[in-house]
Amino acid sequence: MNVCAHSQTTFNSSAAVRSVYKGVDSSLERDLVDVTHKLFHKKHTEDSSNIRPEHKYNLAIVPAVGYTLQTGFAGIISANVGYFNNGSNKISSITTSVTYSQYQQTIVPLVIDIWTKNDKFNIVSDNRFIDYPSSIYGLGGRTDPNKGHTIDFIGLKLHESVLMTVGKNIYAGIGYYYDQFWNIRALNPATRRINTIITNELGHYEIASGPVLKFLYDNRENQINPSQGLYANFVWRNSMEWMGGNPNYQSLLVDVRKYLPFPHKYSKNTLALWSYNWLTVAGTPPYLLLPSTGWDDQYNTGRGYIQGRFRGKNMVYLEGEYRYRITRNGLIGGVVFANVENFSGDLSQQYNTLLPGYGLGIRVKLNKHSGTNLCVDYGFGKNGSGGFYVNIGEVF
Repeated sequence: MNVCAHSQTTFNSSAAVRSVYKGVDSSLERDLVDVTHKLFHKKHTEDSSNIRPEHKYNLAIVPAVGYTLQTGFAGIISANVGYFNNGSNKISSITTSVTYSQYQQTIVPLVIDIWTKNDKFNIVSDNRFIDYPSSIYGLGGRTDPNKGHTIDFIGLKLHESVLMTVGKNIYAGIGYYYDQFWNIRALNPATRRINTIITNELGHYEIASGPVLKFLYDNRENQINPSQGLYANFVWRNSMEWMGGNPNYQSLLVDVRKYLPFPHKYSKNTLALWSYNWLTVAGTPPYLLLPSTGWDDQYNTGRGYIQGRFRGKNMVYLEGEYRYRITRNGLIGGVVFANVENFSGDLSQQYNTLLPGYGLGIRVKLNKHSGTNLCVDYGFGKNGSGGFYVNIGEVF
């Protein structure tokens, strides 16, 4: 029996915004800022429950330490600027960070999410440079957890899009996505199988390049920690050889999330439901761009399994999470969650390999105005798989 224990640290793009979220009644809430002031008997220069949301710009610089099996210990410095444009009800933010690991691995994202006046346009720029090893296990849901291989590569992600309001809470737009991986090499190249994978399936570089069409419905009041509402995001991607992609392929991403007060409509507890479907419609994406566990944009799918554990042409993923308060003031909370995923080589194939995960976690309120939590979870999967997951901000 294989045991895959790991810890994963991520940072959500809006989570560092301090006291800029509008419409949150925080007068009876408590967060770590309040606890710190109380412990050290410091008098508030400005009560955190009365900080005016109309303060336009808010800068947060957050140092952190992370650990994963792939990176060892890692030092992280993240900077975030959050603000509201005139007439906008949605947070605009610019976030960047630098992660450097014990094994000389580097991750540098730059995420820009801008809402223009009256929320007419949403400009999204999601960029990332990565240089770190990743485990691969082959295709499908029946791969052997004891036969993983570690490859190293450098990656560049440039995802740019503009959406326009076309109705109440409805947005549509276009964009351009570019992904490139190069210097792909095996860290254990002596085995014939890994050499075959590198030569025939991976190559030494991979590129996807082309236009995207996007459609979004989002009526959540708080995008950082929703308590109610619906989020539905559809992205049609077309990678074209004449634009530098290799090979041609088309894919569809369907990301739907529903949030309900539970067990009754006045409850401060939340039932969150997530359906994440990453489908190949035509052609075959490059190996490293195939749908894979934990390789969504926020690296959050598949709690209970190590990143990259399963991979295939099509990924169907479902998750439910119940978020509840432990203390009445919201400082401490808990969650229980369960998920199931399936990977198939063809959309017509039967879903006969279901891969379940489940677990529980603790929440500590970092920012009572935005609802940002420190999230520490432990997930379990098949064949003894399991590990810790640490996030600033909810998983979905």
